[in-house]
Amino acid sequence: MLVVDDSAFMRRLITQIIDGSPDFRVVGTARNGLDALRQIHALDPCIVTLDVEMPELDGLQTLGYIMSETPRAVVMLSAAATDGGADLTLRCLELGAVDFVRKSSGPISLDLATISGTLLDALRAATQVNLTGVQALARPRFVAPARPAVPAVLPTGATAAVAIASSTGGPRALAEVIPNLPADLEAAVLVVQHMPAGFTRSLAARLHLMSKLGVAEAIDGEAIRTNRVYLAPGGSHMSVAADGQGGTRIVLDQNPPVWGVRPAADPLFNSVAHHFGRAAVGVVLTGMGRDGAEGLRRMRERGGMAVVQDRATSTIYGMPQAALQRAGADRELPLSGIAPGIVSLLAARRGLA
Repeated sequence: MLVVDDSAFMRRLITQIIDGSPDFRVVGTARNGLDALRQIHALDPCIVTLDVEMPELDGLQTLGYIMSETPRAVVMLSAAATDGGADLTLRCLELGAVDFVRKSSGPISLDLATISGTLLDALRAATQVNLTGVQALARPRFVAPARPAVPAVLPTGATAAVAIASSTGGPRALAEVIPNLPADLEAAVLVVQHMPAGFTRSLAARLHLMSKLGVAEAIDGEAIRTNRVYLAPGGSHMSVAADGQGGTRIVLDQNPPVWGVRPAADPLFNSVAHHFGRAAVGVVLTGMGRDGAEGLRRMRERGGMAVVQDRATSTIYGMPQAALQRAGADRELPLSGIAPGIVSLLAARRGLA
C-alpha cells in the first residue's frame, strides 16, 4: 500500500494505523502527486491512500493519471472543511476512487486515530473492488444541461415512487442513473447513499446540475412530489409517512444505525413498500454489505418491482448480490441500463407498456 499526503506528520500517522492492522502493509509513502506517480511505477502497490488537497498536483489530478495509466484501488482522505472541498472529493469518486475517509479535524488531524476503524474498513472494501467496472466509468462524464427557470408543469403529490440504495461506488453510479431519468418520470425518487453529513448536500447539488429532474437534500416534513429527487442527508435515516391529507411526506430521524450506517436503505424501502405498494420500484446499486436486501424483499411482497445492478458494472457487488439472494429481482441490469429499466417498469405499471 502507498500512502500519499503532503504532511509528513499525516503520512507517519496513517502509516502507523495501517501497519497496526494484520491485513495491510505500507510499502511506501509520497509527499505529493508527482512523487506518488513515481512511487506507483516503482512499487506497484495494490491500494493507494490519496490526500485530496495537495500542492503541485492535487488528489483529483493525481487520481486522473492513476486511473488512466495504472488503474488500481484508491481511497481518498479528505479534510473537506468547505463545500469546495466536499465537491472536489465527490469529483474524485466520480473519476474512479473507491471510497473516501473524512479527516476528523482538518488537513492535519491530530485525532485521526479516532477514525482508524473507518479507514481500515475503507481499505478492506478496496480489496474487493471490481477494477473493470471502475475503469469503464473512470472518466469525466457530465456537462450541466441548461435548466429551465420555471418548470413547464408544477409538481403534484407523488402517486408512485422509486427508492434507490447505494454505497461504495454509489456517487459515480448515481451520476449515471439520475441524469438519465426523464423530466416526466411521473414518480418521486428517494435515494439513500451511505455518506457522512456534509457531503450529501454537495452530492445533491452536483446531481441537480446534471439532471432533468430537480434534485435536493431531503428536508424533514416536506411533501413528496412527483418528478423530484430526494437525497437522504448524511447522518439521518429517511422514510415516508402519510401527511394526513392523502399524500406523503419525508421523515428524517436519528434512530440508531442499521447495518452500521445512517442513513440506511432498509427503513426507506420498508416505508415505501407500505405507502406506495405496487406503484413502487426498488433499486439496489453497488456497495458493501447487505443494506436494502430486506427492504427490497418487503417491497416485492407488497407488489413493487425490483432492479439490482449486475456484477460486471458494480464497483463492489455486495449489496446487489445480497438483494438478489434475499429478494430476487425483476431486472438485473448493467449500470447503463438502470435508468431505462426504471422507466420501463413504471410504464408497465401504468399500463403503457
